[in-house]
Amino acid sequence: MSVAFSLVLFGVGVALVIWATERLLEGLVGLAWLLRVSAFAVAAILSGFEPENVAVGLAAARRGAEEVALGTVFGGAIFLVCVALGLGAVLYPLRVRLPRGFLVLMAACPLTVGVGLLGGTTSRLAGAALLAAFALAVAYLVLASRHHRFLESEEVREAEEKRRSYPKAVGLTVLGLAVIAVGGELVTVGAEGIVSALGLSALLVGMVLTPAAIEVEEVIRQAVPAREGRPEVSAGNLVGTLLYFLWFNLGLISLLVPVRVNPQVIAFDWPFLVAVTWLATLFFVRGRVGRVEGAALLTAYALYAALRAFYL
Repeated sequence: MSVAFSLVLFGVGVALVIWATERLLEGLVGLAWLLRVSAFAVAAILSGFEPENVAVGLAAARRGAEEVALGTVFGGAIFLVCVALGLGAVLYPLRVRLPRGFLVLMAACPLTVGVGLLGGTTSRLAGAALLAAFALAVAYLVLASRHHRFLESEEVREAEEKRRSYPKAVGLTVLGLAVIAVGGELVTVGAEGIVSALGLSALLVGMVLTPAAIEVEEVIRQAVPAREGRPEVSAGNLVGTLLYFLWFNLGLISLLVPVRVNPQVIAFDWPFLVAVTWLATLFFVRGRVGRVEGAALLTAYALYAALRAFYL
């Protein structure tokens, strides 16, 4: 497979999963409204939902591309904390106080996800444990946020305003899921071709290039609410998305398609994720993620990418 063809497959796959995610979200919100599920519950559950991340992770796991599969978990979370939060804070500094429980979840999430790495292969038992932890965490977030609009997003509000019907809501949901699945396969095949044709490290492509391409829109999700004077929405979306990336995505991969864990992921990527997430948590404890803090997170990501590209 040529480099050009691999890049085209990769780019088309990324575009498809991003487009299909918007259709899926619109369909799910429409169904929830028609079924009389509360708007807040929908927002809380869907704010961090990243079906494109899940689709690429599962597709990669099925094809044996474990670096890409684990990259949707660890690389995606590192990009979220360092680039999405960091660049968002550089553009629009955050002043926000999160409930203590939210901060505990944020700090515990990357640490406990190491359970899924034990034994050199992601185990189904660990996957079930991570999914159970995710379900409990979401339930807690919904209950703890009853009096705070922490977990909402512009996409959810837009979807709530549109005219709804059962056929349209079901059709958009099915269409979104189907196109996301196709896009996930294209991203994986393209990533494999890039690794083969250019001789790049599989971990570099899996942990840095693929997550950055898929999750670039997270920068917008972080920056826009802060620009509109809703920093708590940016912070809440960050916590929700982190839970989805680490507990839901890795739990699903481990349960359905266990993959081999490269020792470098345990020795480097996981500790780096814990370190930057704890740093970001410390910023939130202080009640401020400003331009200096954002620049520190961006510098950390530049260091991470450089180490992955030139030394590891």
